[in-house]
Amino acid sequence: MIHFSATSLICLNIFLFSCGGKIVLGNIRPCSTKGTPNVNIVEEPHKASEKNKSADISKQKEQCLVPCSVQAKMLRGEKQYMCRNLQSSLVEYARSTKQMIRNMMDDQQSSLDYLSNQVNELMNRVLLLNAEVLRKHLDLLPYKTVQSHGLDCTDIKDTVGSVSKTPSGLYIIHPEGSNFAYEVLCDMDFQGGGWTVIQKRTDGIIEFQRTWSEYLDGFGDLSGEFWLGLRKIFHIVNQKAASFQLHVVLESEDDRYAYASYDNFWVEDEVCSFKIHLGRYSGNAGDAFRGYRQEDNQNAMPFSTFDVDNDGCRPACTIKEQPVKSCSNFSDKTGWWFNQCGLANLNGVHRFTGRFLATGIHWDTWTLNEKPVKIRSVSMKIRRTYNPYFK
Repeated sequence: MIHFSATSLICLNIFLFSCGGKIVLGNIRPCSTKGTPNVNIVEEPHKASEKNKSADISKQKEQCLVPCSVQAKMLRGEKQYMCRNLQSSLVEYARSTKQMIRNMMDDQQSSLDYLSNQVNELMNRVLLLNAEVLRKHLDLLPYKTVQSHGLDCTDIKDTVGSVSKTPSGLYIIHPEGSNFAYEVLCDMDFQGGGWTVIQKRTDGIIEFQRTWSEYLDGFGDLSGEFWLGLRKIFHIVNQKAASFQLHVVLESEDDRYAYASYDNFWVEDEVCSFKIHLGRYSGNAGDAFRGYRQEDNQNAMPFSTFDVDNDGCRPACTIKEQPVKSCSNFSDKTGWWFNQCGLANLNGVHRFTGRFLATGIHWDTWTLNEKPVKIRSVSMKIRRTYNPYFK
């Protein structure tokens, strides 16, 4: 057995390490920081950069298979198309927005106009109601129904008035030939009293644009404006051994008065459409019922409304150089004894429009400066004349 000294062994290890270490180190791969072998080969940075550049170049080559000039032209075309679409959208949006704002403004203006008209109408109504309240407060003898029966107001005055003074007011009458009693307004103060009021217009609160049936039975308020009714008028003036006077009182807008009076006033029955008959005229308002020409004469004419036409316009009348087929429609659907319309219509429209009084009440023989006077109020009343005869 060979024995080596410690010194010899140390020298031998140093030699082997120095000789064999180069071979081992030349064949092994670098270790990771943890001492474990790294199986992936780590390339140097400059080599990786060169590889990426070559990939980019190949990609650019693939993109440039389409000529770059054509591609640039296509991009410009797409941009222009997008700009045009955007511009068109903005223009259309602006147009639609402008139209929407205009429509909203029109709607608001229409609403304001409607509200303004409503306010004006309400103001006119308030003015009329104030006038009515004031008139009623100033009336010293408010109309109250008196439970006193008679044939008419003249009969009541003659019977009750013989005992005590008969006040004006509402009375119940039952004329001869009538199947029923009804209430009427009696004027016991005007020219000795005994007047039965058959029509009254004051402030336009009651509309006289009515149908035939309404004019038959009457309408309105006996303490204000009213039409008594054709049937009731017929029963009063067709009593036996009695004749009646018709008295028309007119008031102008400037507080002037005029009147027209007719004796032997009566109307025919419903079968004859209540034809009116008038006797001699007296007064200072002119005889508008008969007018100036034969074609204006409304005496002996039947009553007409817009739904029952008896005005004699066949096929049409000429009014102010205009053809008129219906005088009632021409007079805003009011009822009267028309004859090719004529010069008298005390039932015409009577209302406030804005600040002015628009009146269709006509008595065109009452003139001022050769023009018909504008009429504010009117009343028609009848009274017995004690000229017995049979119709």
